[in-house]
Amino acid sequence: MLSLSETIPDRRAIVSKRRLVAELTSLAEQHGTGAALRTHTLAALRKALEEGRAEVRRRLEAGGTGTDCVRQNAYLTDQVIRALAEHTSGCIFPVANPTSGEHFALVATGGYGRGEMAPFSDVDLLFMLPYKRTPRVEQVFEYMLYMLWDLGLKVGHAVRSVDECIRQAKGDVTIRTSLLESRFLHGEEKLYAELRRRFTKEIATGTGPAFIEAKLAERDARHRRLGDSRYVLEPNIKEGKGGLRDLQTLFWIAKYYYQVDDVSDLLQKGVLLEEEVAKFAKAQDFLLTVRCHLHYMAGRGEDRLTFDVQADISRRLGYVDHAGLIGVERFMKHYFLVAKDVGDLTRIFCANLEAEAKRQPRFSLLRIALARKDIEGFLLDGERLNVRYDRQFKDNPVDTIRLFHVAQVNGLDIHPNALRALTRALGAVGPKLRADHDANRLFLEMLTSRKDPEVPLRRMNEAGVLGRFVPDFGRIVAQMQYDMYHVFTVDEHTLFTLGILHDIESGGLKAELPLASEVIHKLVSRRALYVAMLLHDIAKGRGGDHSVLGAKVAEKLCPRLGLSAEETETVAWLVRWHLTMSDAAFKRDLEDDKTIRDFVELVQSPERLRLLLVLTTADIRAVGPGRWNAWKATLLAELYHRAEDLMSGVVSAQRRERRVNAAQTALRGLLTDWSEAEIEKHLAHGYPAYWLSFDPETHARHARLMRNADRDGAPLTVDTRIDRGRAVTEVTIYTHDHPGLFSRLAGAFALAGATILDAKIFTMTNGMAVDVFSVQDVAGGPFDSGDKLAKLAVMIERTLSGQLRPLQELAKRRPALNNRTRVFKVPPRVLIDNKASTTHTVIELNGRDRPGLLYDVTRALTNLSLQISSAKVSTYGEKAIDVFYVKDVFGLKISHESKLAQIREKVLTALSDPIAEAQADSGRFSAAERSRARSRQKKPAVPRRKAPAESAAE
Repeated sequence: MLSLSETIPDRRAIVSKRRLVAELTSLAEQHGTGAALRTHTLAALRKALEEGRAEVRRRLEAGGTGTDCVRQNAYLTDQVIRALAEHTSGCIFPVANPTSGEHFALVATGGYGRGEMAPFSDVDLLFMLPYKRTPRVEQVFEYMLYMLWDLGLKVGHAVRSVDECIRQAKGDVTIRTSLLESRFLHGEEKLYAELRRRFTKEIATGTGPAFIEAKLAERDARHRRLGDSRYVLEPNIKEGKGGLRDLQTLFWIAKYYYQVDDVSDLLQKGVLLEEEVAKFAKAQDFLLTVRCHLHYMAGRGEDRLTFDVQADISRRLGYVDHAGLIGVERFMKHYFLVAKDVGDLTRIFCANLEAEAKRQPRFSLLRIALARKDIEGFLLDGERLNVRYDRQFKDNPVDTIRLFHVAQVNGLDIHPNALRALTRALGAVGPKLRADHDANRLFLEMLTSRKDPEVPLRRMNEAGVLGRFVPDFGRIVAQMQYDMYHVFTVDEHTLFTLGILHDIESGGLKAELPLASEVIHKLVSRRALYVAMLLHDIAKGRGGDHSVLGAKVAEKLCPRLGLSAEETETVAWLVRWHLTMSDAAFKRDLEDDKTIRDFVELVQSPERLRLLLVLTTADIRAVGPGRWNAWKATLLAELYHRAEDLMSGVVSAQRRERRVNAAQTALRGLLTDWSEAEIEKHLAHGYPAYWLSFDPETHARHARLMRNADRDGAPLTVDTRIDRGRAVTEVTIYTHDHPGLFSRLAGAFALAGATILDAKIFTMTNGMAVDVFSVQDVAGGPFDSGDKLAKLAVMIERTLSGQLRPLQELAKRRPALNNRTRVFKVPPRVLIDNKASTTHTVIELNGRDRPGLLYDVTRALTNLSLQISSAKVSTYGEKAIDVFYVKDVFGLKISHESKLAQIREKVLTALSDPIAEAQADSGRFSAAERSRARSRQKKPAVPRRKAPAESAAE
């Protein structure tokens, strides 16, 4: 094995120890041993470090590899420490004839001992003694440590004798691992040789299985702590699953168990093949390269590959936009494929450990059962399926699919040897196998099995079989979605959806997803649903609408899998329209009959409605933690039931007037303590849209709130009700209506830290406004603490009274975009639709989410003299999608092209640069709004959101 220095080309351009030692000796001759010498010595060492680091960085940024970079950093540190050690022993604390007790050895341990140092890694040192400390040796160690710390190095150190090292290594696996990677630096080399000899004899011999168990258990715990997935979109490249630490764990086990010094030595021992050794080196080099760039960019030790650095690193490494994928997505796809390779190497390595362990029955982690029998062409080895012979998959390609099918049917795990044989036979998964009837039948049976299909398909994906058997799926393997909404890669998300679909069907999510859990058992097209779930995102990353492109994939693939023409049509339709239900539920007013009619016209049948509900529920639930919540469940359920009613003819039988009368009759039954005159007066206050928007209990609560406020002459009433079933707080505001009211309220909510999800806005016949907001806190839960609710009430009161101006306050509080979000480009977009509603113009806007966004855009709409009747507010990671139902000052839809163009321009301005827009006309707006508000209090009120003619017609 080459020494570290022998692997460094032109190493003297980084640092010359000979020149550095000569310089330190010269300084000692000039300055003696006082404080001046220490100052000049420190300056010389710091200069050597800085110049060396600059050269190492220059080489990396000129196209060097991470492997070279970490070795060069280790070499630089070696030479500086050695020069310091020689200077300290020879010039600071010289001794002519040191006693045996004054000898010592300086040893590098941990990653530094391995000869790998990322730019800001720690320096782990072991000061070795022959048996006990002496005053001189303590002085040497102390002087060196203080010098190293003053140089800014993060030094972890231990001072031990050989006996102490052996004793502590026996009881602590971490110390044992650190010593396993140790490397001699300076001093008495015999001491280090003694440590290595005793470590092998007294520690490593006979303890291999226990060490392996400990390291793999340590690895599993680390994985669980960091998400237990290789495919999180902001991975930890050192500690995460598929990262550097996993490779290091394999190296530690190899070094400990096989007594090798390099991974390449495993080739001679028959543990790994040549291509597997090459894969190890390639994966390690890629991860080290990324880590070194990450350290240099962060200016510190940083191992999280967060969104804000991914794009910069991708550019540094030369990834450019390509065929539907931007450069950063190509870089991250490469990263996830490398992480997958690390998993493959782990399985192969464990297979060989297991073969070694056959002679060691107490090797419990990788236990080998003695009983072996045949199951459908495979060997049952313990509780795992194994191949009968090495070439089984090459000779019988269908077995590459059958292996996973048999494992699923029998509830068995797959032996690492079988997976290794499969990896070596992936070339057998080609066009001929894809056309094989049995292979497709087995695959479809796995996918639609009553047993969880996620398990076999995940195994297939990990083994590289799924992407070859379904090439379109192979295109989304490791494909990231570069936004803050999605948590996993496309293939990982897809596999999660299949697992969730199975959990829904088996009743495992009945408490969380009651409607889907009920509806799924009414389905006729069960096979179509599972296939559609597999294919719903299969065309992502192709540069077009993935729903449209995915439907085309389904039309070709489904017949190959054995689906009928009817099932193929259903799958293609589901893939094409799999986003429709969430779009309608979250972006449209479900009180608007046209929303329901348009949705039903597309869906057409109750079976498709049920399929779409279950698919949509599983899809959202699988996006990531917290993406599914009670509010989304409520909206989807409401859309589902309204569409089901319309399909069954229930709605057509209950005309609008009859529904209004039914709502008013129900309210009468709840106001038993009111006089008939009071009831009639209250009923006259509401327009039909108000009576159709709430349940009787809510109407009764509003009625009492309005009567008390009118009786007391209260100018403003704020009522809050926590709805834990929907995970929202419902805020009802009763006050005098005036232009800009909604905008001001949105500003008050923003200042209080509340997120508006939905708004229902009504002007009563007496000129009073009843505005009902559904809000959550920033974490996605109900806005429910007493302090928060009190602050909200104060903010609303102060804003409406003019004491607080949201414009100025939000401008003060608006934080700059943090580093993680600034990299996402969300082009502002405004869509105006006059066909989505019979009575309103629908404005949908997309932009970067931020505090006060809703205030800014509603303020722009108010300045345009538009009446906002309702709002749908949704946030997807860094993107906000808000939808407003508006009318003009006469209560009509906006039809003039010039006015529509003006709306688009003003709202776009509010989205892109709201502060500048607001500051431009803040004085005019505030004065005009105050003037209108005062005039409204002096004159009979006129409905703000409904034209008199429309109201009479209703």
